[in-house]
Amino acid sequence: MPNSTPDGQTRRPAPRGFAAMDADRRREIARKGGKSVPDEKRSFTQDRTLAAEAGRKGGRQTQSGRSREAGGGKRTGNA
Repeated sequence: MPNSTPDGQTRRPAPRGFAAMDADRRREIARKGGKSVPDEKRSFTQDRTLAAEAGRKGGRQTQSGRSREAGGGKRTGNA
C-alpha cells in the first residue's frame, strides 16, 4: 500500500524478504526445500497409498471450506 509524503506524492515501501532478493538467491533457497529430511524418513516417498489418502483428505477439507464461503457459513444475526 503506497504511503503519502508531506508534498502529496506517494511512495512504495522498499521490498522486504524474498522480494528484495535477486532471482539466483531465491532459486538457491528454493532448491534447499525438503532437503532437511532424509529420503528414508519421508513417509510419502515410502508409502504411495499414504500419500494418496492424504491428498484425498486435503481435497475434502478444501471443498468443505468452499461451501461455507459461498454463503452456507454460520450466521450471527448481526447486520
